[in-house]
Amino acid sequence: MAGKRGELVPRPPRKLEYEIRFGTTSAQRGWQDLVATTGNQMADVWDFLTRTPDTTTPTNYRLKGELGSIHRGGATHQRWQHKPTERGTARIWFYIEGQTVHLEQVHTSHPHQTK
Repeated sequence: MAGKRGELVPRPPRKLEYEIRFGTTSAQRGWQDLVATTGNQMADVWDFLTRTPDTTTPTNYRLKGELGSIHRGGATHQRWQHKPTERGTARIWFYIEGQTVHLEQVHTSHPHQTK
């Protein structure tokens, strides 16, 4: 299918790359809010989540206790938290299913559940 003049060229995924999907409408709104306020950092978040979402780092790690798992579609998944910036308060909660990263919650400030 031929593209139209001026149309954005979609970035082709790498073979081993993950795709990112919104798990909820509120996650989509939160993502859009973070992109609007911290654009460059969110491009880095995108790169990280499409390449190495299950890597533990100071800004990306599994949640613990009751928050450590999520039940979706009859399956239980590990819940992860990603901080878009090391010192900021925004948080992205996600789980991985196959080669898909599901953004479950995107908080523009520190979520009350983990305070």
